[in-house]
Amino acid sequence: MHVPRRTWLLCFALVTLGCFWAPFGAMGQLPPAPSAASSPDPAATEAQDADPLAGLSAELLNNPASAIQRLQLRALWSDNTWKNWTGLLAAIFVGLLAGRIAASVLGQISRRFESRGWIGSTHLVHDAIGPAKLALLTVGLTVGLAVVKGMSSPLNTFWWKTLLLLYSISVFWYAFNLVVVVEIFLRRVTAKTGSNLDDQLAPLIRKTLRIFLVIVGVMFVVDSVFDQDIGAWLAGLGIAGLAVSLAAQDSLKNLFGSLTVLLDRPFGVGERIIYAGYDGVIEEIGFRSTKMRTLTGNLVTIPNSNIVNSPVENVARRPSIRRIMNITITYDTPREKVERAVQILRDILEEDGIREPIHATIGGDDFPPRVFFNDYNADSLNIFLIYWFAPPEWWPYMEHAQRLNLRIFEEFEKAGIEFAFPTQTLFLAGDPNRQLAVKTLGPGV
Repeated sequence: MHVPRRTWLLCFALVTLGCFWAPFGAMGQLPPAPSAASSPDPAATEAQDADPLAGLSAELLNNPASAIQRLQLRALWSDNTWKNWTGLLAAIFVGLLAGRIAASVLGQISRRFESRGWIGSTHLVHDAIGPAKLALLTVGLTVGLAVVKGMSSPLNTFWWKTLLLLYSISVFWYAFNLVVVVEIFLRRVTAKTGSNLDDQLAPLIRKTLRIFLVIVGVMFVVDSVFDQDIGAWLAGLGIAGLAVSLAAQDSLKNLFGSLTVLLDRPFGVGERIIYAGYDGVIEEIGFRSTKMRTLTGNLVTIPNSNIVNSPVENVARRPSIRRIMNITITYDTPREKVERAVQILRDILEEDGIREPIHATIGGDDFPPRVFFNDYNADSLNIFLIYWFAPPEWWPYMEHAQRLNLRIFEEFEKAGIEFAFPTQTLFLAGDPNRQLAVKTLGPGV
């Protein structure tokens, strides 16, 4: 029978809610701390009311008899019958048994999710097994200690703090495990972008969230369980952080530069860029620097802080490769042949096998090739030719350029059109094509 995922998630929510909410109700069953009037030492009443465990550790080392008397262990033993101690053991056993049952139920749900390919839901359920067992054991301890009578104020406070510590560990443990679900979600989102930079963003967020949870968990335990003032800690951490930030200024610049590169995505791994005179392909984008392999084979390491403050030309993301040719012919080419040369070039560019990749459409606009007789050079007549090759793949572009060059060479040769090159023309007397007019002066001059 096919059970919808929504039903399984509802079952998981009920089990998890029972595991992590039960300690709240169970902790209320612990007996309150004794009043100050029952204290054997009236002088220490105010200090014990403020913190019943204050000085107990030092007292156990220096004066064990007084510490044991303060714990009132004899009264605790005499006030409880075998039924009370049996109830404590039974509650602990039931907590362990409930943890095993909850682990079995959650394991079954996670296996069903895994068999159907629900990876995120699988982690959501499976990662709750360990924390749920610890939370239910805390419930058993809480219920069992509620049965015990005559617990002294220091002992009662100790168990309260112990149970709060166990429950806090179970909650933060599960939150720590849930970071994997966030990473899975981010990987699914970044997989749609096709960028290698986004693939590095998910592990970075996972590590950051886990470090944040560990810090928050430690601060919560220190403040709630050990009753320490974390305000002074935070102030000290702020001063230490300021000192570290000043000492590691360049490293922090590179770190924020890497975050800018990750978020802005000016280039990706495997793309060709031109930066600061270097032309090459990106091999690696790290949290301090970016490595680029130049076209000559050299490896260039660029600090990320420099990249975000300088222009970067991304060659790989160009929509086409533009080629500009200046075809020069000799000055003695007749006007008719100049027009013929322009028409030959236009016809070649429309031939099958040549025209297909050079009629690009970029941003909805057509870019056909253009040919014009545009200039008189110092030693040639200039014919301007421009076209856009798409897609911008380098080696197909080179093969196409060679094929075009050979066709131009072939057709100009047939038409008797000569290519020009830098020359100096000397007109000699006796040349039938270029006769010189020589005037002879009279005698005596």
